[in-house]
Amino acid sequence: MKFDKIHNKGQARLFENAFLEMLTKANPIVIWSMYLPFIIGLPIYAYHNKGLSGGNIVLLFLCGLLFWTFFEYLAHRYLFHWIADSARSQRLVYILHGNHHHYPRDRERLFMPPVPSIILASTIFALQFLFLRSNTLAFFPGFILGYLLYASMHYAIHAFNPPFKWMKPLWRNHHLHHYKNEHKGFGVSSTFWDRIFGTMFDLRQEKEDKQKVQELMFEKK
Repeated sequence: MKFDKIHNKGQARLFENAFLEMLTKANPIVIWSMYLPFIIGLPIYAYHNKGLSGGNIVLLFLCGLLFWTFFEYLAHRYLFHWIADSARSQRLVYILHGNHHHYPRDRERLFMPPVPSIILASTIFALQFLFLRSNTLAFFPGFILGYLLYASMHYAIHAFNPPFKWMKPLWRNHHLHHYKNEHKGFGVSSTFWDRIFGTMFDLRQEKEDKQKVQELMFEKK
């Protein structure tokens, strides 16, 4: 997904139809509001109605959260950066993620929009339920919280400087992914899997290009 010009203003036009175009945008508050009731409510339901103990719920929740980080890495590496041959596949990759690299300052497309988000979340819940049955009621909320933290972290990386020194490698890993090499630095909420699979940038050797970093940050309103 190399572009001749990275746009620092505006946003990509994904659909000619104005209604479909509207559905490609999302407000973080709306997405958090959609999923928080499930993140809180499903474990409570599992405890009172499915016989899951508090300890099992906490363990399953944390496993779901950890599994999200692995899912995030795989999706970013193999789906969002899929090297597609056909024009139709290339357009799909652009809609899913390429537009973010093309317009990195577009703050309305860092969270998956409500309609496709609900469809995908429902599908993932159904697949998890096939294997985990009632345990899904505790595992899935952790998984979804992982997604919300990932999307929020991604938003923060493009909006602010790292709030703590220990978070700077996470920021730099993503910045370098944008302007240095899009085939490395796939972790956004965590660098764990990049380190495991050898796609982590060597931050001791990489000099920070402050101008390019600034071009990735949201414009102040």
